[in-house]
Amino acid sequence: MLLQTRGRMSATELARALEVSPRTVYRDIESLSSAGVPVYADQGRAGGYQLLDGYRTRLTGLTGAEAEALAFTGMPGPATDLGLSAELTAAELKLMAALPPELASRAARIRECFHLDARAWFRESEGVPQLAELANAVWDNRVVRVRYRRWGDPPEVERTLWPLGVVLKGGVWYLVARSRDRDLTYRASRVLEVIDTGTTFERPKDFDLASFWKAWAERFEIEQYRMTARIRLSPAGMALVPYVLGFHEKRVVRATAGEPDSAGWVTADLPIETIEIGHTEVLKLGAHAEVLEPQELRDRLAATARALAETYSSE
Repeated sequence: MLLQTRGRMSATELARALEVSPRTVYRDIESLSSAGVPVYADQGRAGGYQLLDGYRTRLTGLTGAEAEALAFTGMPGPATDLGLSAELTAAELKLMAALPPELASRAARIRECFHLDARAWFRESEGVPQLAELANAVWDNRVVRVRYRRWGDPPEVERTLWPLGVVLKGGVWYLVARSRDRDLTYRASRVLEVIDTGTTFERPKDFDLASFWKAWAERFEIEQYRMTARIRLSPAGMALVPYVLGFHEKRVVRATAGEPDSAGWVTADLPIETIEIGHTEVLKLGAHAEVLEPQELRDRLAATARALAETYSSE
């Protein structure tokens, strides 16, 4: 299995990986050859053992689609979204059948005790009818033309894309694709149609999906907050911050909070997207927060406070 996954390896490298002596490796190589495994040695400084090109072990008849589906073990929801639920079930059955009884019982025990739910709280699952087709285009390096629903005018656009990956974030699927020499992100639920152009592309060798997504997500969170409000928070307000504000908001509030005054209130910066959204966010903190600026946000909150007082003071 080491030679199959890593390619050529020397006796010393194999011995180190298997925690045995090189002499044991020599003996095992002879046993493998006698058993019909096509392993051979290359001589010289850059030599080592390797398998005959094209040789692959097969695990109880596991198919390619089933092997791919194993990546989603423990995630039945995402596997279903990608159209892999049947393959996942079949792969798990074959894998369990191939395991020794002791390991099979341990694997079953893990399934009983651990479960991953990738869905976000209090949110219905989005319909993603084109997700399987997008995932196939990613896998096969196929150029596609998509019809996409967006916020803005016109509400629907067509784009020719080089799909590079799909990402599940907080229960929402995203497509990462190259368009006009730019790597962009699209919400998969807004893809209305996928048309195969009949052409393929060579995947960029310098593109790493995980690194791209990490950088894009961090930039997206920061860029959403176009304004900053200066606020005062009581001790109770600071205690509420982790529970009512978003990750980036509470991180900035904590980082900018000054020393408490005589009453224990602190002054801090609160990043907001718009006045309207900032109004909603500060209201979550109730009377434990006071906006100092911008004046427009302060005025809006004051008007809301007067309206609430009038509502609750009426008979």
